[in-house]
Amino acid sequence: MPQQLARKLAEQLQRALVGKPDVVRLLLTGLIARGHVLIEDLPGLGKTTLARALAQAVNCRFSRVQFTPDLLPTDIIGTSIFHQRDGSFEFREGPIFANIVLADEINRATPRTQSALLEAMSEHQVSAEGATRKLPEPFFVIATQNPAEHAGTYPLPESQIDRFMLKFDVGYPTVADEKRILFEHAQSSTLAAVQQVLVREDVLQMQEAARRVRVDPAIADYILEIVQETRNNAKLVAGVSPRGSVALFRASQALAMIEGRDFVVPDDVKALAVPVLAHRIVERASFDRRGGKSGQDVIRRILGKVAVNA
Repeated sequence: MPQQLARKLAEQLQRALVGKPDVVRLLLTGLIARGHVLIEDLPGLGKTTLARALAQAVNCRFSRVQFTPDLLPTDIIGTSIFHQRDGSFEFREGPIFANIVLADEINRATPRTQSALLEAMSEHQVSAEGATRKLPEPFFVIATQNPAEHAGTYPLPESQIDRFMLKFDVGYPTVADEKRILFEHAQSSTLAAVQQVLVREDVLQMQEAARRVRVDPAIADYILEIVQETRNNAKLVAGVSPRGSVALFRASQALAMIEGRDFVVPDDVKALAVPVLAHRIVERASFDRRGGKSGQDVIRRILGKVAVNA
């Protein structure tokens, strides 16, 4: 059963990221909904560990790209190599050709390099050297970034950040959880406890099951009302695009499947509205970055305003 597969995977991820079941659930929602996730937080809180744990628990091809100011688009996509012996060119695939791609500290690279991910994230393909090449399925990007006020960071272009289905942070652990982390690290890395429990076909099965989750027309209307409120809000420069409403729809299906239901309920939409929509809006009179606390507060106020008729 797809729900059991999701539960087994969540159990392994929680071994690596202690005391953060909500973060694990959001990561799995992005994976199962065929989206991508952006995790923003301070260094050392487990962002990279979570991505590595997912790759370890699922027998899929994994690659990590460390984003730096001198990184070039060809370092991600790949490039053609000339063979002098026969005068031919061979395309060498870059790290983007993997099932799970960790884009570590994505906002340390220039916007030009960040844009190399746009086509891959939207269409699961790469156009390079005059040819279009399909990426393997499943294809899931986990990007991490440091807060924008950190030195050496570049803000993500709006077209880039809009392609992340969910954006969320990890946060500090509780004292009890951190004590557990201390003793576990004294023995070995937390990743040592993560076992492979799924294969590539299991992920595809979960993704297909999420597509079949039933969404009542009243739930769809609820999603659209929330989105319309962002577009009609005088305090916002721009509201949520249709890509955002589709993302909330698909993410709600995935969360319902994870929770063991074959139908979406309003609580699924409420639980995901902030991580799915907040990074897609900007307030007029705010210097806050997209997806910051200010944007999250706007979405929460809208949720308190829009009535549920489902």
